[in-house]
Amino acid sequence: MNSGVAIAGVWFKNPVITASGTFGHGEEYADFVDLNKLGGVTVKGVSTEPWKGNKPPRVVETYGGMLNAVGLQNPGVKAFLQKDLPYLRRFDTNVIVNICGHTVDEYAAAARMISEAGGADMLEVNISCPNIQDGGMAFGSDPAAAARVIKAVRETTRLPVIAKLSPNVTDITEIAKAAESEGADCISLINTVLGMKIDVKTKKPVLGNVFGGLSGPAIKPIAVRMVWQTARAVSAPIIGMGGVSDAEDAIEFLLAGASLVAVGSANFFNPTVTVEIIEGIEKYMLENGFSNVAEIRAQTV
Repeated sequence: MNSGVAIAGVWFKNPVITASGTFGHGEEYADFVDLNKLGGVTVKGVSTEPWKGNKPPRVVETYGGMLNAVGLQNPGVKAFLQKDLPYLRRFDTNVIVNICGHTVDEYAAAARMISEAGGADMLEVNISCPNIQDGGMAFGSDPAAAARVIKAVRETTRLPVIAKLSPNVTDITEIAKAAESEGADCISLINTVLGMKIDVKTKKPVLGNVFGGLSGPAIKPIAVRMVWQTARAVSAPIIGMGGVSDAEDAIEFLLAGASLVAVGSANFFNPTVTVEIIEGIEKYMLENGFSNVAEIRAQTV
């Protein structure tokens, strides 16, 4: 039995990675998880210059999940390259750097800086964050805009490019096909679902940004459906995510057509969940006689 997976020329020892924004830059979880056991670590979004993020409150728990409106706060590419990337490179795991920007040029510049520095295995282009005022959703909700960003990044780097897509669209397959047509090597979906919570006592929105991104078990059926649809619309491998809390959730995404599965908000309430999921997938493979992960995907109707 071999639980390893190869996508876009990159070998993953198993199909479990972390989702951007939920695992920091890896060091934050090192006391709970042996990072060497993970297929990969996707770091928190990185931009060319430091971003302050949105005003608080930024996070609120909801039934079946949570809303966040952090706004991609980060110290910028230079700080990431000086401190965080060298730390991650100490471990035997793939490093996926999530990049964000307000403009096409900012995305391209971030991709260039990270590529020239070396040390990253893949770039994940976040064109889907629902809680920033510029860029993000504007790029991720329009096929032509998404294509422009991916094309600009593709022309800037030799690293494999992952397009991270938003569920807040009418037809996810159109965005995926546009991204693939301009050079996306992989498609990751879904990002959070746009939501809102109102405090009935104050009669005001709870989040300082008013809207935020809903994550957690509540969005898993949406994510599984979109992975299923996209797997039948594009040739690029898919990284599935959205509400993965245990091995059964992860296996469901593999059956829907995903090659890798990213674990997000579950890290907040169970910091060892990634390793538990890896072990659960391997147990499932043994029990069902699967020799590799591709055989799980092949079961899909």
